[in-house]
Amino acid sequence: MLNIALFGPPGAGKGTQSEFLITRYSLYYISTGDILRKEIAEKTKLGLEAQSIIASGGLVSDEIIVQIIEKTITEHPDVKGFLFDGFPRTYIQAYILEGLMLKLNTSLTRLISLNVPEEESVKRLVSRGETSGRPDDTELVIRTRLKEYNEKTLPVLQFYKERGIYSEVDGTGSIGEVTEQITEIIRNELSKRLLNIVLFGYPGSGRGSQGKALAKRFDLEYVAAGAMLEQEVEHNTDTGKRIREFYEKGLLVPDEIVVQLMEKKIACSKNVKGFIFKGFPRTLVQSYILDGLLKKHDSSISMIIEIEVPTLELISRLDERSRTDRRVPYDSSTAKLVKRLQEHELKTVPVIEKYKQQHTVIKINGMGTFDEVLERIASEIDIAFKHMR
Repeated sequence: MLNIALFGPPGAGKGTQSEFLITRYSLYYISTGDILRKEIAEKTKLGLEAQSIIASGGLVSDEIIVQIIEKTITEHPDVKGFLFDGFPRTYIQAYILEGLMLKLNTSLTRLISLNVPEEESVKRLVSRGETSGRPDDTELVIRTRLKEYNEKTLPVLQFYKERGIYSEVDGTGSIGEVTEQITEIIRNELSKRLLNIVLFGYPGSGRGSQGKALAKRFDLEYVAAGAMLEQEVEHNTDTGKRIREFYEKGLLVPDEIVVQLMEKKIACSKNVKGFIFKGFPRTLVQSYILDGLLKKHDSSISMIIEIEVPTLELISRLDERSRTDRRVPYDSSTAKLVKRLQEHELKTVPVIEKYKQQHTVIKINGMGTFDEVLERIASEIDIAFKHMR
């Protein structure tokens, strides 16, 4: 997700730039004032609690604010990210937001601060007051608001500077110039993101050949659990000997072996644009493991693709493959082949169902020539790349 916090003193132009960011990057706008008023208007439990505090002249506590923000975020799971306007306002709220983001398995991408000198802010707001009629746009009130902003907010900016996700923009230029500076910051952030694709399909659906071709076309790292296991077997390592025993019985290799090889592969892949995973995850447990491995590298799954091929066609393809040098261990007998298909049905299909609840699983017709199927998948990846960039 792309999560941005937009900061700046009164009169810096946050409202104008917020409108641009929301539209350009399809972000959901979160202003504590707006969502608080919404909760009060809808007479929710939190809204009524906040209304009672405000009516008695008190300030709404951080405990209520964070609950309302968490509620807002969890109610919008399908958005591409969030734009926080004026939150966190205090050093304590910065810690609160960090904890909340971790709980929701995401993080703040960057804090962007619009830097405008005090006298420029005063000039802009006084000018606005002459036409808006707003009672708070007087010089005395404006300077009081700026003093409060500096006292409470500058420690927040230092908090994010220390975390390396702070960017400053010169807010004294034209609207277009400020927008261009912000766009460049976000463009740089998006360019760091990995495109991670999980390729699903029954044995014989063509995942391996398609995965390799797609990796080459999009300059991604092809990660095939089966190939890594076979390499261990070929080199006759201690791990390879254990793997061979499972192969001979037609069983899946235990997670403890697969995960160690997978983690090593990801850690050793430097300066890549992303990964295509084939043959992993095969089980629900492995799906959680993959999420954890990617999270460890500040990344996540970008898209799920499932290649669909009719069962009879799968059997025909696997039978043909068993008579070539491309055969794999479970091709050696019909019984092992059937057992492998059954394992996919029992263990991997539930993984796909799980991902359907979190992502859009893109189904690809796997019938036709190799190039026809390749182009179907490639067109979907092209779309994903454009959305990310």
